[in-house]
Amino acid sequence: MGIVDVVSEYCSMPRSRRHLKKRKQFQTVEMKVRIDCEGCERKVKKALEDMKGVSSVEVTAKQNKVTVTGYVDAAKVMRRVAYKTGKLVEPWPYVPYDTVAHPYAPGAYDKKAPAGYVRNVVSDPSAAPLARASSTEARYTAAFSDENPNACSVM
Repeated sequence: MGIVDVVSEYCSMPRSRRHLKKRKQFQTVEMKVRIDCEGCERKVKKALEDMKGVSSVEVTAKQNKVTVTGYVDAAKVMRRVAYKTGKLVEPWPYVPYDTVAHPYAPGAYDKKAPAGYVRNVVSDPSAAPLARASSTEARYTAAFSDENPNACSVM
């Protein structure tokens, strides 16, 4: 190996970790932000539209939901909204009630949730045990079910 080969290898190597950064994945970030008026909606949109990597911003004021798509980091997006608007920002905690086994259990049901949504107990380990029926509850529910041939005939 000659001196030219050593120098060319040295020149082709990245000099710092900055060159080895991973590329961000295209993703959708959903968050809950309290939106009271059209001014709040504009403020949230303005805070996010000029952010690097953001493809689109959708604000649903009625549900207090902000959806951001693009090559972004979820934590950075939420920090930016909180900093620029001064509002409390949290990840979107709701899922459609069809995806939860027991949507009206105490852990899943939330009066503040938009229509058709319940709290996401699949990703929240503290609420998950409350959203599952115990064996006793399952027996009582099955006793009065229409599919049970031995169900109570009073109903």
